[in-house]
Amino acid sequence: MIGLIAGNGNFPLIFIKQAKKSGESVTAIALFDETDKSIEQLADKTYWISVGQLSKLIDILKKENIRKCVMAGQVKHTKLFSVKPDLRAIALLAKLKSKTADAILSAICDEFQKEGIDFIPSNTYLSRFMPRPGVLTKIKPDKAQKSDIEFGYELAKNVAGLDIGQTVCVKDKSIVAVEAMEGTDRCIKRAGEVTKNFTVVKVARPRQDMRFDIPVIGIKTVETLKEAGAAVLAVESEKTLLLEMDEVIKSADENGISIVAV
Repeated sequence: MIGLIAGNGNFPLIFIKQAKKSGESVTAIALFDETDKSIEQLADKTYWISVGQLSKLIDILKKENIRKCVMAGQVKHTKLFSVKPDLRAIALLAKLKSKTADAILSAICDEFQKEGIDFIPSNTYLSRFMPRPGVLTKIKPDKAQKSDIEFGYELAKNVAGLDIGQTVCVKDKSIVAVEAMEGTDRCIKRAGEVTKNFTVVKVARPRQDMRFDIPVIGIKTVETLKEAGAAVLAVESEKTLLLEMDEVIKSADENGISIVAV
């Protein structure tokens, strides 16, 4: 039995399907106002909690005798300003010098280890969704776009290293938008308000902890790229999850968008 702390999006749902194909049973801990309700039809058991209920979360896992756990799916970073943490979460947050996503999630992993619960990489059972280097779509980037990918990749790595965000949007080697707490989709939309036919680069952190916050691309990302008028999406190869890969690539080709794994 594996425990799944499920955020929003399709990532948790796809994780369950792939885990079950490998013969694993999954108990999901879903988050109110975040997790897709269809998770109840996929998981063997589902519990619902609010963000910040750290004690309740640990109690559930111990009750189910779960010793390995996965985080999958995003929780809106802006929840940091509205969540009502329980006493255990308050104590954990009080010890942190920084309240970046990386710092908070690392501290949560440490807290779980004290209870004998280990987090395993979020890409467990999902290796086929992590593309190797190369152009994934039929549409290839032109010379100028390749230069923007190189420029944007170095910039994105620096930004990710500061734990600000993992995505940048560039055009003609000019910075159009940088992701912060608002997330990738809103960063792309902001870039689309400034210009069109731009390049989006999304990377992993330089010291990416594969237990959480792995870069994820899905069909919704392509829809956002189309709406914003982006021309290219570059992701870090073998460190980015490209969920619904076949559908994503097909949709990108149909909408004239190039996807490249760097």
